[in-house]
Amino acid sequence: MRNPQIRRPIQRSQTLRQRFRQQWNTLLGLASLCLVLVFTACTQSPEQLNSVSTPSSSSGTGAVPTEIRIGYQVVPNAELLAKSKGFVEAKLPNTKVVWRKFSSGGDVNQAMEAGQLDVGLVGSVPVSTGVAKTLPYQVYFIHDIIGDNEALAVSATSDIASLEQLKGKRIGVPFGSTTHFSLLSALELSEIKPQEVDIIDLSPDEILEAWNKQEIDGSFIWHPTLGKISGDGLVLVSAKQLAADGIITADLAVVHNDFVSQYPEAMAQYVSALDEAVQLYRDDPQTAAQAISGDLGLSTDKSLLAMNELVWLSAEEQAGPSYLGTPEQPGALAQVLKDSAEFMVSQGAIPSAPAIATYEQALYRNAIDTANQEVASR
Repeated sequence: MRNPQIRRPIQRSQTLRQRFRQQWNTLLGLASLCLVLVFTACTQSPEQLNSVSTPSSSSGTGAVPTEIRIGYQVVPNAELLAKSKGFVEAKLPNTKVVWRKFSSGGDVNQAMEAGQLDVGLVGSVPVSTGVAKTLPYQVYFIHDIIGDNEALAVSATSDIASLEQLKGKRIGVPFGSTTHFSLLSALELSEIKPQEVDIIDLSPDEILEAWNKQEIDGSFIWHPTLGKISGDGLVLVSAKQLAADGIITADLAVVHNDFVSQYPEAMAQYVSALDEAVQLYRDDPQTAAQAISGDLGLSTDKSLLAMNELVWLSAEEQAGPSYLGTPEQPGALAQVLKDSAEFMVSQGAIPSAPAIATYEQALYRNAIDTANQEVASR
C-alpha cells in the first residue's frame, strides 16, 4: 500500500545487504540460465494448506469456482500473455474469468484485504509488507524476476547525469512498490539520504502525466510507463544493476486464502495456464510479443524488448531451492520476503517484521507442485 511516511533516512545495515546477496546468489545463477533458455528456444490456515502436497477432499479438491477475479497489472509477463491468449479461460472453461486492471501492488493489496479479488499480482516488497500486516493471501507463483524492466529515468532537461545529482530533484515513484524499494536502495548505495531528494508518491499514469508536463525530474518506474519516458531521457540505474549488489525484486502472484482453500485444483489449472504462457514466450517470442503489444501500448518489437528485460520462470524452475520450492523442500523466497520486510521496517513503512515462519506459511507451493506432477505424468 502507499505510505506517504516513507521518507526517513535509510538505516539498513551492511549485514542486511549481505543477507540479500547470500540468499539470492543461487537465484542469480539460475536466472542467467533461464535467460539463455529464453533466447535459445479461509477454511484452512496457510500452515495447514502447505502441510500436504495434495489437499484432502474436504478442502474442496476438484471443486470448480463459478467465477475467478484476477487483479492483473500491465507488466510484460506470463499473466498478461495468458490473458491475451485466453489460456486461463481454456483451462477453466466452466468458470467466469474476470480481469481487473490495477496500477500498483499497493492497490492490489487493498483489494485483497477488502475481499474484492481472488488472485492478484503484487511486487515482492508490497507482498513482504502485506504478510507483515496479515493480509489474507499466499504466494503461489513467481510471475517474473525484475531486471531492466524497472529503472530510474531522468529527463534530458534536468541536467542529471548521476545519482549524486539527484539531490534537490523531484522524483516520482509509487510508494511501497518494488521501484520505491529500488530507489531507496540506490540512494543508500550512493550515500544519499532520502530527505535530500524530493520523492513524490505517484501512480504510473500520474508519473507519465507529470513527466509530460515537466513537473518531475525523473522516476523509478516499470514498463510500459518506463518505455514512454526513457526515450527522451537518461536511465541512471536499473533493477538489474541493483541485483549485482544483492538487491533483487520480483513480481509475485498471490491468492486469497478463502479461494485457495475451496479451489486448490483450480489454482493448479491457473498455474498450468501461466506455465503455458512461459513456454509460448520461449518457443515463439515474436508471437508472444505481438499478443501483449495492445495491452502494453507498444509496438511488437518494443514489447519484445520489455519482455526480454524480465526473467520468466517455468513452474518446474520455481519448484527449485532458489524460489518457491516444494511442500517437502521449501525454497529461499520466504527469507527474501523477510529481508525485504526488515528493510521496510527501517524506513518506517511497517512497525515490525514477523518471524521467518510467518513468511514460510505465506507460500502456497501446492499449485506448482500439482501442475508439475500433471506434466510429468503425460
